[in-house]
Amino acid sequence: MAMATVLSRAQHGMDAPLVRVEVDVGSGLPSMTIVGLPEAVVKESKDRVRAAIINSNLEVPDGRITVNLSPADLPKEGGRFDLPIAIGILLASGQLPDKTPLDQCELYGELSLSGEMRPVRGALLAAVAAARAGHKLVVPAPNAAEASLVTDCRIASAAHLLEVVAHALGNTSLAFVTGTEPPMHDNVAPDLNEVRGQAQSKRALEIAAAGQHSLLFIGPPGTGKSMLAQRLSGLLPAMSETEALEAAAVRSVAGAPLHLPTWRRRPFRSPHHTASAVALVGGGSHPRPGEISLAHHGVLFLDELPEFDRRVLEVLREPLESGSISISRAARQAEFPASFQLIAAMNPCPCGYLGDPVGRCRCTADKVQRYRSRISGPLLDRLDMHVEVPRLPLESLRLPATEIESSAQVAQRVLKARHVQLHRQGKTNARLTNRDVEKLCSATPAALTLLERAATTLGLSARAHHRVLKLARTIADLSEVQTIEAVHLSEALALRRLDRARPNGPGSLAGNPVLSPTGG
Repeated sequence: MAMATVLSRAQHGMDAPLVRVEVDVGSGLPSMTIVGLPEAVVKESKDRVRAAIINSNLEVPDGRITVNLSPADLPKEGGRFDLPIAIGILLASGQLPDKTPLDQCELYGELSLSGEMRPVRGALLAAVAAARAGHKLVVPAPNAAEASLVTDCRIASAAHLLEVVAHALGNTSLAFVTGTEPPMHDNVAPDLNEVRGQAQSKRALEIAAAGQHSLLFIGPPGTGKSMLAQRLSGLLPAMSETEALEAAAVRSVAGAPLHLPTWRRRPFRSPHHTASAVALVGGGSHPRPGEISLAHHGVLFLDELPEFDRRVLEVLREPLESGSISISRAARQAEFPASFQLIAAMNPCPCGYLGDPVGRCRCTADKVQRYRSRISGPLLDRLDMHVEVPRLPLESLRLPATEIESSAQVAQRVLKARHVQLHRQGKTNARLTNRDVEKLCSATPAALTLLERAATTLGLSARAHHRVLKLARTIADLSEVQTIEAVHLSEALALRRLDRARPNGPGSLAGNPVLSPTGG
């Protein structure tokens, strides 16, 4: 009788700490005990492993089997430890030699009762950590594709416990291959030339894409708010390999499928307005990423924004500023990345036809105020642009698509502006800190005078003041101008539609053709 050690990794938030699966087979009545802070699924491994070993025509040793998952103070969950526990038992009982090709190799896989290997969550995170440690990796066949995204990791896949055993015995060898990036398919995102008219909204979308700014569309039903938002992904540049790996790792941890031909495209998430706070930001007894993390390095689109529960929307405030979300529970804490670009859409009133020349709105000012108050002032203040999307005359819908700019044409200007920002400051304008704004957003005297007058007239907060400057910086970058001019600041101020309601008191609707009651 002896002891054996097999390497594996746990999954804790966005980390994959190393776990040593130590198996000891001693004298005593036949039993199996798993220690090392295992969760319920891990405790049940002993029954799955025992059946898998027996049904693979191997032997479960008589005696007391003790499995220690080290470090002991790290919580372990999921079925990923089935395979290393089974191999550890076979090593400790002498059915596999002490020295095997599995040395310095990490093992992952849930076992069925027949010994077949089933996929696990977080295989991509494990592959990244294994590559840093210089270890090889054995994963279930369904996890091989995502693990192979890590280009400097050697990976082998297996479909059954017996394949791993045969490799350890030297009878047949698993094929270890170095990860390679899969070929990319052409972008099939909806094209911007499918949206007729709405020149200002398209301009706002271009500015949002260039500077990674947040954007709120306001208008009656059927004016193209959702269509515009869905076309943002076609304007954004492809993710770098590092960004794509981070986004793919979040999907792997969440157990979401990964479509390899499009893994470099920025994610576009559009949760329903009935989504809970946990669904949006993540959580649970075993913290998992939510929609804002699944939109990491991509777009989060919230349609019908006031229909979301107000408490749900309030949890967006900190991630919008920090780019991450920390989930604390009594037993554990996990942090997930959440650097997303927020695009939202809303109607101007409960019925949707406030200010619409065609529809007849019967909402009172009180109803409109209650509707708007579902979105708090602090959250609105964090949105860079509030843009009106009005109803257009039918003649504008007859314009041929060939006479309208396509997404590819706009994307070229966006990419050029992004290159300017990354070369100048290493990040997009929306991510500039207050100190960065003072240093990089230099403006002409005429522009500063305009901004001071607007700040006084509109009652802009300090945060809104900085956001206007960052918007103007992006507009100047699109114009290939080094210094912010008055025309750039004027356009930036025009894109913050809701600020114009402030002169007549907090939350006032007067002075805004879209947000003012027109009778009824």
